[in-house]
Amino acid sequence: MADVRCGFFVEKKKRFCKMIVARGKVFCGEHATMEEGGSRRIPCPLDPKHTVSENKLEKHLKKCNSREKEKPVYYVENINSGSADGETLHQVSLSERSRTELQSLLDKLKTAVTGLQCDVEDSVLSHPVLQEELNNPKNGDSAHKHLKQQSSLLGHLEALGLLGRGRCFVEFGAGRGKLSHWIHEALKTRDHLQTCDDLQLLLVERCSTRFKVDGKHQDTGVQFERLQVDIQHLDLSKVQLLRQRRLPLVGVGKHLCGAATDLALRCLLETPGLREEGEPPRKRLKTSEPESADAAALLESSPGPDSGPGPVLGLVVALCCHHRCEWRHYVGQQFFLQNGLGAAEFSAFCRMSSWATCGLRPTNRDGPPQGGTNQRGDVEEHDPAEETDAVSGFLLADEREQVGRLCKRLIDGGRLDFLKTKGFNSKLTRYVDSQVTLENVLLTAVPSNRHRDRLQTTDRPQTE
Repeated sequence: MADVRCGFFVEKKKRFCKMIVARGKVFCGEHATMEEGGSRRIPCPLDPKHTVSENKLEKHLKKCNSREKEKPVYYVENINSGSADGETLHQVSLSERSRTELQSLLDKLKTAVTGLQCDVEDSVLSHPVLQEELNNPKNGDSAHKHLKQQSSLLGHLEALGLLGRGRCFVEFGAGRGKLSHWIHEALKTRDHLQTCDDLQLLLVERCSTRFKVDGKHQDTGVQFERLQVDIQHLDLSKVQLLRQRRLPLVGVGKHLCGAATDLALRCLLETPGLREEGEPPRKRLKTSEPESADAAALLESSPGPDSGPGPVLGLVVALCCHHRCEWRHYVGQQFFLQNGLGAAEFSAFCRMSSWATCGLRPTNRDGPPQGGTNQRGDVEEHDPAEETDAVSGFLLADEREQVGRLCKRLIDGGRLDFLKTKGFNSKLTRYVDSQVTLENVLLTAVPSNRHRDRLQTTDRPQTE
């Protein structure tokens, strides 16, 4: 028997509804109100985008997908939000500013960037685990660009001595989890006699994502765990996976957009429950031989009965979308204030930072429009924060691009200063060519010598 379609005529589309009806019915569930004697359908109180039979409302509310779900234990509202200052700041677009105001902002910018690392050096690395995929002709241009970025990220992790077992990789803005996938692929061929509990991969993503690759690793024995939570509300010290082995943490991210970078830095380095230097010494069973002496010093720690996650071993994060940064989340507020700048200037510089990638060049004949990737790993155009017609006569295209890059470096300068206060040596590098992505700057950080010495003192193994 052929399926019977709904008898309701959709006037807007000039056709009948295509939904299949139940046996003996004329209309589908959405149009059942047209049927005589049928229960009246009303908008769902939790989500008016769908309707529900009035006499089944109570039952529906218990299983509606839009119902408020119980928050996980690691959800602590606004724990990584930072200062509330500037939340109500009136946003002024560049088009509303006079030339005098724009010139004043440029003067402040040039003064503030004096002495900063504005000329970022090139450091395009690769990792052999991706070589086969990079040579695979079935991969299109978009896939090939993603693979190049992932290969360079793994290369930088290895160069810093961070790519190894005996640690937990926390991927912020994980999306489909491709970066964690390649980290696992790079490590599963090494130390193959080691047990699976010396490697953990924690993926953090606020959105529900399709085609996740971490699901393919469930049978490999490696501990993959995905948290669907905004970084803003994530308390790492309450994540059960991190408390099991208390392995040192390595933060990673591929194009962590705007404020997400600042939230991730706070999450890693300011979470109240993470291990403090004054905790009693701990030891654990030796796993694999680390790639560097610096990593070895931090890996000689062991779980205690009441301690939280291990220390932060380092981070490697690809930056992007500075125009989406927010003053209240920004970790470099003190840096800005020390340079005589505040929330108003920060907001303007964020808007101007989009000039670096908005495509306002005399010609773009060298190739198709380039775009980076957002924190979920999808193609993104990196739209500018606003139109630039109002300032097109004020600066030439090349000058606007240079100003945009200076704004990015200044914002990143605040992040470098924040990491320095936390005891880390940090650096900015161009990790891929601009033809791969215009957002090609990488932030890396490892503990400084002094900070490392303190951790060694704290984590020195007990003698047996």
